[in-house]
Amino acid sequence: MKLLCFILAVPAVVWAAPPVVVQNATVITVTRGAFKGSILVKDGKIAEVGEKVLVPPGAQVIDAGGQYVMPGIIDAHSHIAADSINEGSVSVSSMVGIEDVLDPEDVGIYRALAGGVTTANILHGSANSIGGKCQVIKMRWGQDAEGILFEGAKPGIKFALGENPKRQGMPSGVGRRSQGTPDNLRYPGTRMGVEDVIRQAFNEAKQYQQAWKEYREKSARGEKVIPPPRDLKLEPLVEALEGKRLVHAHCYRADEILMLLRVADEFGFKIKTLQHVLEGYKVAKEIAAHGAGASTFSDWWAYKVEAYDAIPYNAAIMLKKGVLVSLNSDSGELMRRLNTEAAKTMKYGGLTENEALSLITINPARQLDLDNRIGSIETGKDADLVIYDKHPLSSYAKVLKVLIDGQVYFDRDKDLSERDKRRLEKNRLLEKEKQQQQQQKKQGPRRPAA
Repeated sequence: MKLLCFILAVPAVVWAAPPVVVQNATVITVTRGAFKGSILVKDGKIAEVGEKVLVPPGAQVIDAGGQYVMPGIIDAHSHIAADSINEGSVSVSSMVGIEDVLDPEDVGIYRALAGGVTTANILHGSANSIGGKCQVIKMRWGQDAEGILFEGAKPGIKFALGENPKRQGMPSGVGRRSQGTPDNLRYPGTRMGVEDVIRQAFNEAKQYQQAWKEYREKSARGEKVIPPPRDLKLEPLVEALEGKRLVHAHCYRADEILMLLRVADEFGFKIKTLQHVLEGYKVAKEIAAHGAGASTFSDWWAYKVEAYDAIPYNAAIMLKKGVLVSLNSDSGELMRRLNTEAAKTMKYGGLTENEALSLITINPARQLDLDNRIGSIETGKDADLVIYDKHPLSSYAKVLKVLIDGQVYFDRDKDLSERDKRRLEKNRLLEKEKQQQQQQKKQGPRRPAA
């Protein structure tokens, strides 16, 4: 896998790159309609959009005649490029963060690019009532871990309700009970225990917040006081209380969705998005009243007991009830086809083409507080663009090129033309490794130095 990633890698971003002009395309802006025209990109930003744009000297011209250009797809719930996603030994693990385990060589990044995805919210898993800190990334394939970070993105944190966080004895994550002894059981073991854990954590966070407030006030008055000890578990929760960190909550059932909204209202913070939220259609009015968004699946249901009441009309119903809705993948495989996932909402719910495309562009951008940067084709926004050979909502549409910050990170023609060369290089390196192993066997085990 590492070998494949190395062979496919592209050069890092060149900030002094020449301007780029995408010409003669059907431009789907999402927020301002669609038209036949061109896009001028300068310094990684969309500089001009219109029926015709002036081509600057030395610009790279991409002729997209007969093709479609739309904003880069945004996946609001993904776990790709993370070496691990669950700290399952405790129920509150808000001190850990996805940024520390990012793997820029995960080939899932390149595959996401091939499906038109340019941005993703990489979330902690669902083993914890309150999990770790999230990380928004751009699919800048070929850069290091720092290079794929979405600079300036608002921080987030992952909560989880239901079956996963109440499972006991899972030191390595979610899904199966461990075969260990009762010594590794943890609290909570019930759904009501999950609520208690969240409530207790915010009680502690409130106290921690007050202690620091009093310390700062006394310090400002010139008093000599000792600062409270830092608590890395509580600091992210204080940020959530103060609106500085976005809360994304894994959930399925309507009763638990209402529970979390009420807890959030009680403690005075907002749930930014409910993730999966498969029974959201039952309580859509309450979700809208709280101001939470919903990031759901298009048509997944009955894959576990919690999902038995899921329906494919969920996204459309919530949208029509005033909820800010997006579609996510939660899968490195499905994220390559989020455009066709969006198209399903036209069948299941009667959404328009633009409403469907909004579910994977501007809506998730708003859910991440990044709609001033991404999610639509507008002057001044990041030049994250996807070029399709057919309308993006067609099941026959193929991604031809993907630009991030104005640089081409995926080119279908180039990928196809270089596959034989990459295959030969891979075989050469594998053969070299095989020969080295055979040589080591002949030499026998090395004796330790005296």
